Amino acid sequence: MEKAKKFELPQVVQYQKGGIVSLRVHENASGGITVFAFDEGQRLSEHSAPFDAVVTVLEGNGEIVIGGTAHALKTGETIIMPANIPHAVNAHEPFKMMLVMIRG
Repeated sequence: MEKAKKFELPQVVQYQKGGIVSLRVHENASGGITVFAFDEGQRLSEHSAPFDAVVTVLEGNGEIVIGGTAHALKTGETIIMPANIPHAVNAHEPFKMMLVMIRG
C-alpha cells in the first residue's frame, strides 16, 4: 500500500466464494498489518506465533479462539492474542478483520 495516502481498510480485500483473501498493507522490522476477508465456513486452523497480535473486526462477525476459549467479535471490536498461545479464526459468516503483528 502506498504510504501517506488514505484508504479504507475494509475495501482493500474482497470476499472470495469459498476462500480467504489477505493483503499485507504494511510491514517493517517492528511488525506488520494484514487485512483478511473470510467467506462463510472458512477458518485458519490453530497455530501460535512468537509475537503478540491484535485483531480488529472491520466488517461482520467473527470468532477468534485463544487458548481454547472462543471469543465472538463484531464490527469494531478488538482482541489481543498473546504470543505463544495457540489461536484460530472461524468464520461462521463472511467477515473482514485487520491483524496487527507486533514483533519484539
